[in-house]
Amino acid sequence: MKRKLLTAGLCLALAALLMWIFWIQAAPGAADVDDKRVSITILHTNDIHCRLKADDDTGGGYTLIAAKVKEIRASEENVMLLDAGDAFHGCLEATLSRGKSIVKIMNCLHYDAMVAGNHDFDYGWERLVELSRMTFFPVLSANVRREGGQRILPPHVIRELDGIKVGIFGLTTPATVDQTDPDNVAGLAFGDPLEAAREAVAELRGRCDLLIALVHLSISNDCDGTCLELAQQVKGIDLIISGHDHVALEEGMEINGTCLVQAGELGQCLGMVKFELQSGVITERKAALHHLTGKTSLQADAEMSSLVAAVEKDSEEIMAEVIGWAGLPLDGERSRVRTSQTNLGTLIAEAMQEASGAEAAMLNGGAIRDSIGAGEITMGQVLTVLPFVDRVVVKEITGAALMQALEFGIADYPAENGRFPQVAGIQFSFDPLGEPGQRIEEVSIGGRKLVPEKNYRIALLDFIAGGGDGYKMLKTGRVLKEYPSLESIVADYIKKYCSLPAGAASLCRPPACRKAA
Repeated sequence: MKRKLLTAGLCLALAALLMWIFWIQAAPGAADVDDKRVSITILHTNDIHCRLKADDDTGGGYTLIAAKVKEIRASEENVMLLDAGDAFHGCLEATLSRGKSIVKIMNCLHYDAMVAGNHDFDYGWERLVELSRMTFFPVLSANVRREGGQRILPPHVIRELDGIKVGIFGLTTPATVDQTDPDNVAGLAFGDPLEAAREAVAELRGRCDLLIALVHLSISNDCDGTCLELAQQVKGIDLIISGHDHVALEEGMEINGTCLVQAGELGQCLGMVKFELQSGVITERKAALHHLTGKTSLQADAEMSSLVAAVEKDSEEIMAEVIGWAGLPLDGERSRVRTSQTNLGTLIAEAMQEASGAEAAMLNGGAIRDSIGAGEITMGQVLTVLPFVDRVVVKEITGAALMQALEFGIADYPAENGRFPQVAGIQFSFDPLGEPGQRIEEVSIGGRKLVPEKNYRIALLDFIAGGGDGYKMLKTGRVLKEYPSLESIVADYIKKYCSLPAGAASLCRPPACRKAA
């Protein structure tokens, strides 16, 4: 009898327990894990090109980016920070440390991932791999491999925020082979980014609630895979964070159900995309840009400002390094480089031509900001002469466009103008009393008369190649190659031609100096 009563009691207790569990699950307002709402905030940057500090007009740099990121992290939950490439190259401090100084800054900002951009290869791919091992976050690229098939960087990463799994894969523009020194990418194969994206989506989509393509691809201009093609042809991507074009997409672009964003250049903006998810499904998505320049009321972050100051101090010792000797003064006087060809202008243009293998080279006299006296040449002097961190590009320019550029460059003579051309491989004469736009008398390239219909390979500063100083006629030329920053090219040229051999009785002179002597 007791055994029957005990059994009946257990049955009643079990039934009560089951009813209680059912009531809890069915009760209005009860927590339901499967119905959980989560907010995810994705912050993004691209093409900062090592801009360290705020500038009134061109960008906020890392000091303002850090301030805005901290502000958002303090007000939002589940924040992730990503970079779409061209981070490690572009300023003096970065060049001198071969990217290490920028790794310190990005580590301080606690980035979650970045993709390798074309200019991140400017110190050579082996150095990029070294830098990626110094970062506290992965540097991604799913479509770059060694010729034997081995990857040099991880293709993707998965992060988890409040139970939401976020997959991120990286794509690098195949145009990198034409946009950095060929030696920097020797032995690498840049695969089809669309095919690499399909493989990444197939691997990650089933494992992630949110899938992000972090890409350094042109939106619409590259011949081998663009952001538009990626969004149109590869399904399953929720967000494409892009770099390379230096454009600011205020609210992003919606393409085939995929959101495409980009945040300008040089830290002008911090991009933000906010997702709302319920039961792991995206219910809302909104993209915006926070504009950052020196004119903003936002104060530079103190911690980042201190780090930037330390990075600048570390560069001082390198800037004192003697890299060569000059047998006579190298003339960069403002009044002369803006009205005539000088020996320093010739040296810089010759360095551009030799480094690129172009038929000729041209820069604007306004790019030269100081002279170098006879005697020791330090790295700091080169950086003082060339403070703008210009890059060198080789463009295919018609003879007619080059003639137009030269006419434009001398149009204000004898008045000083920063667009006055300093050249190498180009010989020209002009009538200073002629009508502006019709002053050029003779032009030759490499000793041969210029042919208006012929295409020439001309090395230019990226500033004037993009239409800077009013050189709009140079914008239309096709970019054939891109090279490292001008100051590094000139420094290498000086080291090659301006060294003083042991026991030498007189100072050596580079080709430009020998001609002027």
